Amino acid sequence: MAGLAAAFGSGAMTNSIAEIEDAGCIFVIGSNTTACHPLIARRILRAKEKGARLIVADPRNIQLSRFADVAVQHRLGSDVALLNGMMHMIIENGWQATDYIADRTEDYEELKKTVSAYTPERVQAIAGVTPADLKRMAELYATHPPGSLLYAMGITQHTTGVDNVKSCCNLAMLCGYVGVYGGGVNPLRGQNNVQGACDMGGLPDVFPGYQKVSDPEVVEKFSKAWERKLSFKPGLTITDMIPAMLAGKLKGMLIIGENPKLSDPDWNHLSHALKNLEFLAVQELFLSETAQVADVVLAAASAAEKEGTFTNTERRCMRIRQAIEPIGQSLPDWEIISRLSTAMGYEMNYTGPEEIFDEMTALTKSYAGMTYERLGIDGLQWPCPNREHPGTAYLHKGRFTRGKGKFHAIEYRDPAELPDAQYPYFLTTGRMFAHFHTGTMTRISPHLDIEQTTGYVSINPEDAGSLGVKEGDMLVLSSRRGRMEAPARLSASVEPGTLFLPIHFGENPTNVLTNAEAVDPLAKIPEFKVSAVKVEKLTA
Repeated sequence: MAGLAAAFGSGAMTNSIAEIEDAGCIFVIGSNTTACHPLIARRILRAKEKGARLIVADPRNIQLSRFADVAVQHRLGSDVALLNGMMHMIIENGWQATDYIADRTEDYEELKKTVSAYTPERVQAIAGVTPADLKRMAELYATHPPGSLLYAMGITQHTTGVDNVKSCCNLAMLCGYVGVYGGGVNPLRGQNNVQGACDMGGLPDVFPGYQKVSDPEVVEKFSKAWERKLSFKPGLTITDMIPAMLAGKLKGMLIIGENPKLSDPDWNHLSHALKNLEFLAVQELFLSETAQVADVVLAAASAAEKEGTFTNTERRCMRIRQAIEPIGQSLPDWEIISRLSTAMGYEMNYTGPEEIFDEMTALTKSYAGMTYERLGIDGLQWPCPNREHPGTAYLHKGRFTRGKGKFHAIEYRDPAELPDAQYPYFLTTGRMFAHFHTGTMTRISPHLDIEQTTGYVSINPEDAGSLGVKEGDMLVLSSRRGRMEAPARLSASVEPGTLFLPIHFGENPTNVLTNAEAVDPLAKIPEFKVSAVKVEKLTA
């Protein structure tokens, strides 16, 4: 998958948002797009109006499912089985892109051998999708080019997250949809500048532009530019930091614009870890749950109060322009970090964000052709390797970066935790339309907070009836890690045996229940989307 790593490894879309409208088929899996990415959902609906086919696969009956040609509610964590089943049907019916596979890919025979075992009957047993629906999904996707595959955290937040992503890539390449206009594999990022933060080196094993810290030439380049000898050793992932805090190996932490008290798994485990720190500083706009337990809170300026750039999910780097002066004593992030660095012995004397941007582009090939002037209003999409380059609307045109796209033969694995006699229900978590992430900003907006002022548990009416639960009754949810309370919301959007909790509400914290120890072995992403819980009606 090295040929796709620049896009998939960084979570960026291979194609552009506007191209979605020109797709022949759109396959959405693990994304509640209308709630979490409404502007992209609008593009999907426009494409549907223009004749595109729409396939939706999600464990919940989401709003987008109403517009789909075929919509399935597959079991939590069964994505690999479902995708392998689609590929099985495509190959069995001869719908694969034979010439594309021969000319542009490798290891097809290994993939073919693996997916041959994922018969419709086996997929139904694992994923709960009927053979008729499976065949219809495969046929629509393979025979209505170009196919645009969209996914979000419903694919990545699993112990098999990397396998899920590779399976999405396998499906797209099998049909010849990578490297073509209107197609591709298109992850939808969860926050507005996650892509930009990753591009700038906000990961433990890379410098800006995904240049590996283990590469001697890369380390030498950045050591020379920054006039300091730099380490070849990767840093810790977030999930590795928690045990390091508990062991006393990690003694201090600076958290910038993140609220792990509510967003990281296993609230109790994390709370103990944070208490074990000698020093915690939080750089934040508002007094989030995490900021409330910090030793020092550094007041950061909002997007309206600063200059800089954001890079979005389609790899588009855009300027933001200051509209108002920073309120109170707040400062732009770059200035806070520069002052901290200088105080700690490494002087940063930047005159502003444009100087920082120019330094970054000088060291990062994919951004090398960008300047503030060239970004203008609409921005530029990386890779943009020189000042004459117009930016790249879609990746891998003509050939893959590595030469040939590599198929990966992936076997299905169960989630780390399945329901049992003690914890008989599946729990999944996610977002709802009115709030964003941990609600740090949206819950202080009266217009948004009035839409949903508290957390809730979505429970199927069939399960509610067996428990004697009515709409609004308080429920107690328990897992192997903790317990929490929230009112019941009866909804057929979840299947019997499955519960859904929104992640936005500190008074009903979902991460009391989720599992910090269950992570993807490569990406270290926790399995937020699958936990085993029991549910009881709260009695006085």
